[in-house]
Amino acid sequence: MSKKQVKTTRQIGKNPAPEKKPIIDPKYKSFFNTMIFLLIMLIFFIVNNTRKEPEHGPYPPFYKQKSSQPAN
Repeated sequence: MSKKQVKTTRQIGKNPAPEKKPIIDPKYKSFFNTMIFLLIMLIFFIVNNTRKEPEHGPYPPFYKQKSSQPAN
């Protein structure tokens, strides 16, 4: 009584890797990135322009301030 050996082929490395599904459809990826960029720029714009007091600093060297009175 001997056992018959059944030859099996090993499938190491022959199974395809599972396909990764992207989070965002590639068709809309550029649109999504553009919207994120514009949203961040809008936030920076709002934060930059809503300060209570503007920052003051010295004028650059050789700066001549123009008078607001018209010359007659």
